[in-house]
Amino acid sequence: MRFVIDIDLDAVTGSPEEEVGRILRYWAGALKQMQLGAGTELELMDSTYTPVGHLRVTDAAAG
Repeated sequence: MRFVIDIDLDAVTGSPEEEVGRILRYWAGALKQMQLGAGTELELMDSTYTPVGHLRVTDAAAG
């Protein structure tokens, strides 16, 4: 399986460095409470709740 975080930096409001850091810290803390399996997909949002990407778990063969 593959764990993929895809963030569109052009969609981020504010400083991309700060927003990506905040997104990564949030999901790093949340991972221990999640069950990661193929097909898992979650929307990522910046601090203004603007959708900026996705977190996905895919089958390694699917890429």
